[in-house]
Amino acid sequence: MTVSTRVEDRSAIAELMTGWLHRDLGEWDQLRELFHPDGTIEITWFEGPAGEFVDASARMGSSDLRSKHVIGGPSITFNGDRALVETNAILIAENAALDLACTAHNRFWDRVERREGDWRIVHRASVYDMSAFNFLATVPDIDESTFRRHPRAYAALAYVLEKSGFPVDREFPTRGGELEAAMKAAGRAWLGTA
Repeated sequence: MTVSTRVEDRSAIAELMTGWLHRDLGEWDQLRELFHPDGTIEITWFEGPAGEFVDASARMGSSDLRSKHVIGGPSITFNGDRALVETNAILIAENAALDLACTAHNRFWDRVERREGDWRIVHRASVYDMSAFNFLATVPDIDESTFRRHPRAYAALAYVLEKSGFPVDREFPTRGGELEAAMKAAGRAWLGTA
């Protein structure tokens, strides 16, 4: 593999990561193209095939919940036609009908693969670093028992999602936790560098 080929690979993968913009813009066909047909995703409110995630995102896009992702530059580890990609992201979500919003800092943890010359996502997961409420006009009453059901790292995000009709049904990886370590170990095994 030449240096110029790896530069092209890095550029193609970085474009996949910033392609998450299609989700925020409601460009569902372009979002679907970020994934291989058998791609999967597991984030706070959705777990399953990427195609179903795109359909669910379209339903979310027509709800009162709005979101915006700010995507950082990816860290990429290659092994042939496979790569592990870790990308910082900031998610801002609001439900104007509830006068409630949050900001969450996370890292997408992607398994990407080149098939027939194209790099696409095989599996996307997320590690949650921290989240906090953003109050729009007034400070609403927060149901503390609902808020405390989730790890602090994404409790505000889970609260806004759940109050908007998108349940968070299980625990997800948080910075430095056992679930993050297990996810990364599984990724390294998939990459063949474990």
